[in-house]
Amino acid sequence: MTASSRVDVGFRSERGPILIALMLATSLVALESTILATAVPTIVADLGGFTQFPWLFSNYLLTQAVLVPVYGKLSDTFGRTPVLLFGIAVFALGSVLCALAWSMPALIAFRAVQGLGAGAVLPMAQTVAGDIYTVAERAKAQGYLASVWGMSAVVGPALGGVFADFWSWRWIFWINVPLCAIAAWVIVRNFHEDRPSGSARRVDWAGAVTLAAGAALVILGLLEGGQSWAWSSGMSIGIFAGGIALLVVFGWIESRAAEPILPMWVLTRRVLITTSAVSALVGAVVLGLTSYIPSFVQGALGTSALVAGFALATMTIGWPIAASQSGRLYLRIGFRLTGLVGAVPLLAGAVLLTRLGIGSSPWHVAGCCVLIGLGMGLIASPALIAAQSSVEWAERGVVTGANAFARALGSAVGVAVFGALANTALSRSDAPTGRSVPDAAELAASVAPVFTAVLVCAVVLTFCVALIPNRRQSESDSA
Repeated sequence: MTASSRVDVGFRSERGPILIALMLATSLVALESTILATAVPTIVADLGGFTQFPWLFSNYLLTQAVLVPVYGKLSDTFGRTPVLLFGIAVFALGSVLCALAWSMPALIAFRAVQGLGAGAVLPMAQTVAGDIYTVAERAKAQGYLASVWGMSAVVGPALGGVFADFWSWRWIFWINVPLCAIAAWVIVRNFHEDRPSGSARRVDWAGAVTLAAGAALVILGLLEGGQSWAWSSGMSIGIFAGGIALLVVFGWIESRAAEPILPMWVLTRRVLITTSAVSALVGAVVLGLTSYIPSFVQGALGTSALVAGFALATMTIGWPIAASQSGRLYLRIGFRLTGLVGAVPLLAGAVLLTRLGIGSSPWHVAGCCVLIGLGMGLIASPALIAAQSSVEWAERGVVTGANAFARALGSAVGVAVFGALANTALSRSDAPTGRSVPDAAELAASVAPVFTAVLVCAVVLTFCVALIPNRRQSESDSA
């Protein structure tokens, strides 16, 4: 399919069925990140294991992240379709196993299988979009993909509650099976990629194993440190030491591999370093908001879960709107200046976030999230497109995977830093001993340093955006 034969970006265009399939595939991951939370009480009542349920989320995030760079390299070697279909199949298998889970440990283990599939689905959807759309079209295509997250933020919690209250929580996982089947069928039927001849087929399995194991230990330490074990404990030190040692071994292997799983040039090109840093900070900011905005709106402002969900959803609504329009900007003024334009609403929203207190209105929170979402749409999508457009087909999977991995690592670091800040602030409050649930003032005080940290991340993010090369793209640039 040549660039000249492409007519538009949308459902009715020549590539519309592929776009629908990519959105369906993305919806698998997006829904899974929101649908489960509202059903946790029902799951715990059925399976038990209240103290273990946080692992339902951390285990999924861990396995989703660790193989992303590996999937990226495999897609450059064997093509996008096999890797994407493999991810969908593993995700479907994990969903079936989760639906059949007989205990909390079994459900946690099967969520890890789901995460292994999700780690292939999301970056591959973004890579395929980079393959089939020109630079001029990618912003609109990424806007469609980003809109899936906005819809999932609204639909997911409600759907999870409906299944848990009126049917069975197991339907949260059963519903993935037909979605996986439809997405796979549409991809096989409509997406016929032309992999460049002569692409290498050698796989650096030693590098893949050491990278996955090292990254898994580091991310596990960040996710669970200060929660499941103390930061200064032997467990924490051992996990981080083991992870760092494996990553050092990985670097040594990559320096000698003929076809490295993560080529060292990814760490030397300015456009890739800066866009990966942007992606990591985006992950941290988004994690901070999604973790603490609902608690603040419910606990400090005294509203319902529905209102708290709406306040947060405004960010995921503003994001795809800005992302879909960012192409018009970066084609005229370049990637860096487009990102700096987005930094204005991002910084404004982050500053206003630090002004929130127990006297604030949920509308104030929603306004902050809208501004931050608009800013993110003008930063995150152009940054990804800048990275993708700097390489050819044979390197695009690695670049997209590295970008997605950076975001996952940023989210994990955000979990650790924001959690430590909130817990420290809460421990310094005057809460009476023996009370497990903080009151509104205490909760607001514990969340305040998190909002300040989000502002700091936004400032650093703006600095990283300013370092992105500002190469202008023309309408003739092809995917």
